[in-house]
Amino acid sequence: MSSLTRTLERGAEPGARIDHAIGNTPLIGLRRIIDVAGPRVLVKVEGLQPGGSVKARAARAIVAAAMHSGRLRPGMTLLDASSGNTGIAYAMLCAAGGFACTICMPANASAERRQLLRAYGATIVSTPPEDGSDGAIREARRIAAASPDGVFYADQYGNPANVRAHEDGTGVEIWQQTEGAVTHFVAGLGTSGTFMGVGRRLRRCNPRVSLIAVQPDSPFHGIEGLKHMATAIVPRIYDAALADRTIEVRTEAAQAMALRLAREEGLLAGVSGGANVVAALEVARSAPDDAVIVTVLPDGGERYLSEPWLRGRP
Repeated sequence: MSSLTRTLERGAEPGARIDHAIGNTPLIGLRRIIDVAGPRVLVKVEGLQPGGSVKARAARAIVAAAMHSGRLRPGMTLLDASSGNTGIAYAMLCAAGGFACTICMPANASAERRQLLRAYGATIVSTPPEDGSDGAIREARRIAAASPDGVFYADQYGNPANVRAHEDGTGVEIWQQTEGAVTHFVAGLGTSGTFMGVGRRLRRCNPRVSLIAVQPDSPFHGIEGLKHMATAIVPRIYDAALADRTIEVRTEAAQAMALRLAREEGLLAGVSGGANVVAALEVARSAPDDAVIVTVLPDGGERYLSEPWLRGRP
């Protein structure tokens, strides 16, 4: 039993530990939105996680590893930079485990993400929107350096537990859910944890699996959670050599696809999920008929309802 599990278990009924509910999300096939015959496109619906996003996986692994090593102890504050989703997952786990949580995030992160962080009791440190996620990273590093005692800097962009969460969890699930038939994996690059972890697991299972990375087409973009790697602080956990191909996606195309997913597939996803599906459909157009293309919907669209792009006309 991990130290995280023991902490969350105190005072709870058997089976009520929130960390045990993370993982094992459904893999759903697209039916109406796919515009080619033959290849299958499947999406991992991570918005159904506790905390509402794929980041629950990494946050659980990072917190558990930190508690096991003694880097995160009772009375300490967990600190990290986040565009929102990992921060929300941290805040959820910290609330259950009795830790304080401080999240540095761009001031233009969606109102819903900020409200969710406050609901879990987290402290938000806003950073200039024009600096994006890199500005939040720099501020988290500054705070950590100024407060070496009493603060655990989780550093999701450089923490190997982020990758392990997907290598030992998400990647295994995808392999099992497709019964080993997956031929392509498509995922956006933010921290790169999902792409790196799932990619490494699938490559071990089948060296012929194609791995396609997704990123915005510009340094100035509206795809929350993703990085334009050529101009951003590159995460230490990222290895560009793993990808067979990188597809760049326009913000407007990602937003339009997220809206289509809701209206044509009944899948209310965020803009990064829209970007992943844009790329997955591009892969499908040149893939063989027996291809099985898997991608991820990292979060649900509920946390973007205040955004103009999700209020498109019916």
